[in-house]
Amino acid sequence: MRDEIRRITEEEMARQRGFMRQVRFHPDRPHTYFIVTYGCQMNAHDSETLAGMLEDMGMTPAAERTQADIVLHNTCCIRDNAERKALGNVTWLKEIKRERPELMIGVCGCMIQQEEMAKKLLRQYPFIDLAFGTGNLYRMPEYLLEALENKERVIRVDREESTIAEGLPVRRESAIKAYINVMYGCNNYCSYCIVPYVRGRERSRRTEDVLLEAETLVKSGVKEIMLLGQNVNSYGLDSEEGVSFAQLLHRVSQTGIERIRFMTSHPKDLSDELIAEMASNPAIAPHLHLPVQSGNDRILHEMNRRYTVEHYLERVQALRRALPQIGLTTDLIVAFPGETEAEFQDTLSLVRQVRYDSAYTFIYSPRKGTRAAEMPGQIDPAVASERIERLIAVQEGITGEILAGMRGSVAQVLVEGASRRSAKQLTGKSGRNINVNFAGNEADIGKIIPVRITGAGSNTLRGEKEE
Repeated sequence: MRDEIRRITEEEMARQRGFMRQVRFHPDRPHTYFIVTYGCQMNAHDSETLAGMLEDMGMTPAAERTQADIVLHNTCCIRDNAERKALGNVTWLKEIKRERPELMIGVCGCMIQQEEMAKKLLRQYPFIDLAFGTGNLYRMPEYLLEALENKERVIRVDREESTIAEGLPVRRESAIKAYINVMYGCNNYCSYCIVPYVRGRERSRRTEDVLLEAETLVKSGVKEIMLLGQNVNSYGLDSEEGVSFAQLLHRVSQTGIERIRFMTSHPKDLSDELIAEMASNPAIAPHLHLPVQSGNDRILHEMNRRYTVEHYLERVQALRRALPQIGLTTDLIVAFPGETEAEFQDTLSLVRQVRYDSAYTFIYSPRKGTRAAEMPGQIDPAVASERIERLIAVQEGITGEILAGMRGSVAQVLVEGASRRSAKQLTGKSGRNINVNFAGNEADIGKIIPVRITGAGSNTLRGEKEE
């Protein structure tokens, strides 16, 4: 729905840069910041943007929350426990603020975009100084300046989900790997998911903007780019440019980037064109995250996933014909309303058949405002816990077998730094997105190097550098 997309004008962005300058020279501005991030890679990249704006306003990162002058909580609301954790951590800062009244506490992200959350914050959390949603993140400098000048809290949750703002400063967490948003929002309205209500409808960035960002990252020395979107496979469908996601991948690879990843992909939109591009383009990592959610057709229909188990398996087979060594990962939900034991067994059967490298497994979490939250047949928590334990056990067994089977093979590893387990070892990700630990030296960091796999742990590999 093209008419819903609002591209923020250069005039508005210049206005926000003006607010950044005013905050920088404000006598009461915070000098240090700390950002607490919850949720997905999209949120992680949003936090990089928030950090970039704060640093343009003259602030530096604090080592701990307790040392910061402003703490921002960039929240997630996909599951209830993520929301409760965020609010619990915000409340924990209340005691710090009593000792340091100048401390500014901010909350932003998906949780804030929910209909009732702004009212809840005003009513129950009076110690919060700043709150804003996902669509007006670009206006954070304006809101911060308003809070500083008026000495009062600023809660701004405008219904601005369908925006695209270009040119915001970004403080990258890594000099080796980087995120690029290629699109925002989602049109799928899965019955359990709140994302379309808090992130808005699908809207693609202009190809030239994505390529410019990629070229800049390559020049800075970045080796791997992850292209982000709630459903990257539908990139361009809302645009008149006529550039598909497969074509975008090809053009990004021409920037000279050594490795490309992307997520998340919706199975219904996984095209033959995309599979062919993955198979023919050496820059694209041999890994795909392909959420299935359930192995039962009735449950998939109730989830509004718009594919069947048969279609999903056909896409998996097409991927493996084109890329025999591809690593597949997925998302799985157990205890969806009305799920029977037999339907859960279908999910176990699919997991055994596909044999994922790993899986993110979740107990269904009701989200207010979604269709599934009102469905009959909500599953008893004890049953849900027992099912997810069985699912995890099956997947862990498969993961162990897959990793053990990699002994003797050579993985191309992007070396990220020292291993947390041993100062004498380095760690990095293989093309299949599996952690590999091996003995190396500091000169290897930031390079993609061949590592022969010599052993496996529960979810990591051990290896020796190929000379």
